[in-house]
Amino acid sequence: MNGQTASIWPVDIAQRWRWLFAPTSADLGFAVRTSAAAILSLLIAMWMELDSPAWAPLTVWVVATASRGETLSKARWRLVGTGIGCCMGVGLIAAFPQETGLFFIGLALWIGLCCGFATFFGGYRRYGFLVASFTSVIVSTGAIHQPDDVFSVAIARGTYIVLGIVCEAALAAMFLPTVRDQARQRLLMRLDQITAEVSRRVNDIHAGAGDIDAEQQLLASIIAANARIEYDVLEMGAGARRQGDHARGALACLLGALARARGGAPHEDIGKGLAEAHAHIQTISSPRRGDRFTFRTRSPRDKVEALYNALRAITGIIGAWLLWEITAWPSGTTFVAYVALVYGLLDTREIPALASSGFFRGALWCAAVAAFYVFRVVPAVTSPECLACLLAVPAIAGGLAARNPALVNHAFSFNMFLPVLIGPSNLMRYDEVSFLNTTGAFLGAVLFARLTFGVVLPFRADDHLMRTARWVDRRLGTVARDPGMSVHRWLSENADSMVRAARMCQRVPPDVMRQAMARHLQAMVLGMWVIELRDIANDPHTPAPTRKRLRVFLRTWTRAPLVAVQNAAMIAHNLQRHTQANPAAITALNGVARSTFFAPQDPLAATESEE
Repeated sequence: MNGQTASIWPVDIAQRWRWLFAPTSADLGFAVRTSAAAILSLLIAMWMELDSPAWAPLTVWVVATASRGETLSKARWRLVGTGIGCCMGVGLIAAFPQETGLFFIGLALWIGLCCGFATFFGGYRRYGFLVASFTSVIVSTGAIHQPDDVFSVAIARGTYIVLGIVCEAALAAMFLPTVRDQARQRLLMRLDQITAEVSRRVNDIHAGAGDIDAEQQLLASIIAANARIEYDVLEMGAGARRQGDHARGALACLLGALARARGGAPHEDIGKGLAEAHAHIQTISSPRRGDRFTFRTRSPRDKVEALYNALRAITGIIGAWLLWEITAWPSGTTFVAYVALVYGLLDTREIPALASSGFFRGALWCAAVAAFYVFRVVPAVTSPECLACLLAVPAIAGGLAARNPALVNHAFSFNMFLPVLIGPSNLMRYDEVSFLNTTGAFLGAVLFARLTFGVVLPFRADDHLMRTARWVDRRLGTVARDPGMSVHRWLSENADSMVRAARMCQRVPPDVMRQAMARHLQAMVLGMWVIELRDIANDPHTPAPTRKRLRVFLRTWTRAPLVAVQNAAMIAHNLQRHTQANPAAITALNGVARSTFFAPQDPLAATESEE
């Protein structure tokens, strides 16, 4: 047994450190490119003799992505956020130049607003709010002891951020010269793979081999591909917007085919959806001149999580200020500034409370490496170029860690704050006391944020799961009277919600999670049938008797969905007796009748009568 264990250990260690010693070419390329951009921004900032050049490489790591299109998208919004953040930082200092309490309360409210909007909008827009929040912190706290110089501080700190964005974008463009053709090929390959998987899954469902876990993974692939389309379009350049719309249309058709198969629709109806998806993909491969096709989707907005993140940030920053006021800590200003920065950065994570644990571990590694450089490396360096070469080693290691899913939160804090703690400048740094004070404030801020995330409105996976179920019930009851809710929008929003719940609730017992996902799938299919019946009832070409019966069904659905489900089969049977019966209406009614969403044995189900 001991010999077997000894033989396993080296293999386990090799796998654990494979990301560092045997990285893939893509991971190594990302690490080298981003490290080069960070070091270049640092050297330019030092050449310009700016007072705190370390903020430039921090911005590079905040902006850095593995995709050129994502970098362009984030950089655009970050530039907007930089301007807003500089103006807000100047405004806070101008409004409360000698009122520290009111200043930090105003700063807390502003950061909370940015964190809330970042969570609410999600996607690439959240990075604009992130930059607006941390820019205002950098500007206002940098001028809190010298309010008369706030404009100069805003110009300098804004210059760092713009410099970091420009350097990262420039290096990304140099490393990816053939990005346009590669983006098109990646998009087509991704769509072909998902189409093939949907076709296989549809056949399995028809054969009675449905698998909730497999369908959930397929939905995750569809949602991830839909989120990537925007970045692919940016990489493909001008004129590719229609191709992005066709890609969204193809994914919507595939999602509809999967939902119809789940709802027991005839095979020919599902085949039409797959054929439409193939047609969209063919159009992307061979664009047509004068194409005017448009297709838009929107992700669901989580108002509760947005409110929670805003309240956490407000409470944490005010709590940090009170701690400084009570203790009169000499580094209290730095501590509060770091707390505000950490809240803004962590609120871009899907679950800030869980991300804070890895963020703190990365902060410890950051402090240790920074201490080594400050005490041993920096005193021996005689030029900025030598320091830049020496900084490349931890920078590349941090870039490789950022590509490892298990270490992404560790790398998040390590990469961004390492140059800030080292504090390189044209005069270098030999003040160890200043380093220890700054590092102590930084580690205290990260630990404080981690503790408050666990105390102030702590995240609970079961609560999120039940809140998602209530959201589904509420939306399901309104689809019959919501003319703005299309089938494609309903399916995409529910698929997005399912995938997000699956990611955020991984600690929920598998049986409970599988049951919740099955119920959500049933709701998604049931809502699709109801929306189709609503559209048929509103179509003037539908025969009057059919429209009349469908409107009665829809009114019943609004008041008592369970009764409507029970009556669906009878209405379908009556419609089949007419020669002008609408086949799509009969298919939808039969799909509603087969639904088990309101089955009493489902512990998560909540009927209208119970509510």
